[in-house]
Amino acid sequence: MRRGTFRDETVDYAAVGATQAPDLMQYPPERSTPAQESWRIGSGEARFQTASEALLSWRAQRDGGLTVTDVRPAAGPMYSGVSFDHEGHPVAPSKLEADQRFDADGTPWVGSGTTVHVRGRAAGMKADAELRVIFAVEEPRRVGFALGTVSGSVVTGEESFMVDWYDNDEVWFTVRAFDAPRAFLYKVYPPFVKRRRRALFQRYLRAISPLYSTPA
Repeated sequence: MRRGTFRDETVDYAAVGATQAPDLMQYPPERSTPAQESWRIGSGEARFQTASEALLSWRAQRDGGLTVTDVRPAAGPMYSGVSFDHEGHPVAPSKLEADQRFDADGTPWVGSGTTVHVRGRAAGMKADAELRVIFAVEEPRRVGFALGTVSGSVVTGEESFMVDWYDNDEVWFTVRAFDAPRAFLYKVYPPFVKRRRRALFQRYLRAISPLYSTPA
């Protein structure tokens, strides 16, 4: 098992890791809008491995029409804090010990503590921010990570991406997020936050599963 968690004061919100709270949709962080979608994207180990590798090499963002630049792995040793499993139970701290991996163009894969800049537009709205990987998970049947806003975004918050291979052999892709408006326009017109989030979710799904099934 590989698991890493990174905590740093440079993220611009307080509820770090809240995308893994089982009651996120009922009790989101203050002044934020929660969102969650899960899709069945196939079945079997091969599908799980393909989706996992795509996720960890930033394909959800890149193939979702966003530009990923300035990928900077965390410097120095990382401390593994408390993370949560897919049922919301805390997982004991463990040290992430894995060699750094790279995409074909030399871009480092997702790693706990990595900082990245994402640029683009979603539903005609800006998606441009510096983000930090606050935790990364690699387990035999579960792979994923969470991104938290650091600076530059029209919203502040977190989004997590998880691929699960369940005992019934089905593979599911789940994205969870909470967004609080930062830009003035989003504060005076909150529906923009939900519209932007829906557009991002659909892009992520198409990127990880081009032949995606109907959302559950």
